[in-house]
Amino acid sequence: MKRFDLIALTGLSWLSYTFAGYALEDSLSEKGIDAKRLHEAPYNLLGRKISIGQVEIGRPKKFGLDKLSPLHRKLPIVRLFYRDQPAISNTHIDNHAMMVAGVMVSNSKKLPGVAPSANLYVGAIGSLKTAKQPEECLTIQNIASQNGNTVQAINLSFGESLARDEREKPLLDGNALFTQCVDWSARVHNVLYVVAGNQGMGGIPIPTDNYNGITTAYSRRQDGVFRKVDFANLSVSVRGVAKALISQEINVGDRRSIGLLAPGNRIRVYNLDGKIETVSGSSFASPHVTATVALLQEAGNRFFSQGKFLDTDYRQAEVMKAILLNSADKLQDKGDGNLLGMTRTVLTQKNSTWLESDAYLNPKIPLDMEMGTGHLNAMRAYKQLSAGKWNYLDKVPTMGWNYDTMTENTVHDYIIDTPLKAESFINITVTWHRKVGLNDKNKNNQYDLGENFINEGLNNLDLYLINNDKKEETVCSSISEVDSVEHIFCPIPVTGEYKIRVKFTEKENDSVQPYAIAWHGASISE
Repeated sequence: MKRFDLIALTGLSWLSYTFAGYALEDSLSEKGIDAKRLHEAPYNLLGRKISIGQVEIGRPKKFGLDKLSPLHRKLPIVRLFYRDQPAISNTHIDNHAMMVAGVMVSNSKKLPGVAPSANLYVGAIGSLKTAKQPEECLTIQNIASQNGNTVQAINLSFGESLARDEREKPLLDGNALFTQCVDWSARVHNVLYVVAGNQGMGGIPIPTDNYNGITTAYSRRQDGVFRKVDFANLSVSVRGVAKALISQEINVGDRRSIGLLAPGNRIRVYNLDGKIETVSGSSFASPHVTATVALLQEAGNRFFSQGKFLDTDYRQAEVMKAILLNSADKLQDKGDGNLLGMTRTVLTQKNSTWLESDAYLNPKIPLDMEMGTGHLNAMRAYKQLSAGKWNYLDKVPTMGWNYDTMTENTVHDYIIDTPLKAESFINITVTWHRKVGLNDKNKNNQYDLGENFINEGLNNLDLYLINNDKKEETVCSSISEVDSVEHIFCPIPVTGEYKIRVKFTEKENDSVQPYAIAWHGASISE
């Protein structure tokens, strides 16, 4: 059996085990996502009292429920489920699920997780012989509903092959039942779904074609730093024999899959028996992103209790997505702040940088095919969050975020209160949700087996950077017609006053559209 056939049957991402590797803690260091600094003073962020979720084919073991080996590493798992029912002891145990959970919440001093004090809720789907997309939807809905609907992010390190999709001519067009379920739940339950990003060659493409979550590719080290897209990410353009097969399993049209890059090559984690294994795959990149949300949410709660945040809009899934995407590393700053303090230059498989990407050169393409908006950086995400919420009705600082609503054919202008520096760059991200409705046959306001979803379409928002000193000259823009993200990373041509414009260009469903925006520029005083 070929490797990609095995992947399609198991539903797991591209996964390998080796005998040499790096400590998980290393992927949390400045060489990885820089989360270790957030664990320490003065930040002291560990994900305390924050609920996150995990859904996979199987589940980890839990102390008090399952038979454990003497070396088993206890994880802060609150509850375990089999689909929408409590898990039964010693059933549906899975080593892959255990290792993914460890990336998120391991509280071992030797191999700590990203958010070692977060509360983890886990759902197992069960054997793929009896579980298909309806059962997968039932499982994620159950996890999203836990702890009074306060689960902030859910990790999906598994997926479905198009070969198992029951549509007559299945494509990655966002309309598989499970993909629609993810987008519906993201909006209804206010959850950020983080999906392991394998597409092509019989991989696990469903639900990597989601709109409302973040699909994650994985990086490997170059020059000691996680900054290069790994060869096993299959969402890249290809030629030759594999082209026909892969073209069926990447997103249709111009819409991109990958939102972020995160460490996933040669990561050391504890297995079910408490022994260390070295693993690779997007399965281990996505939990870095999911657990970073827990750190940000703990920080948000602290800012709110201190009065720095006046409301809890930081808990909106769109806000978390905008902050994570906008704070990603692209090009290493030289120390002058022109590249916004970015810590690494990210390389594609062919050693190209963001400046060579069509996402940089074409305003209709907001995301790079291989790296999305760049590499996850938890510290920069923290700084983006801590810059605070700012309303477009007032002038705004060079760094901040907002959550708001707008109506069809209107614009929101964010006027930056200090001149931006010539030759510096500005980063701006807008995110909003595709609207997927539930065909709720029994009117109980939840998904039940046998029900389906209705794609109500995606309203079209556009994003512009405008020079306020030159009769509203547009400096750069992001005007995708198919994505639920707009992203700008562009240089400031001349020192002066600028404003960011968000435009509700075209209505497909509701005339009122919630959105989140995050921005980061450099002023002449910085």
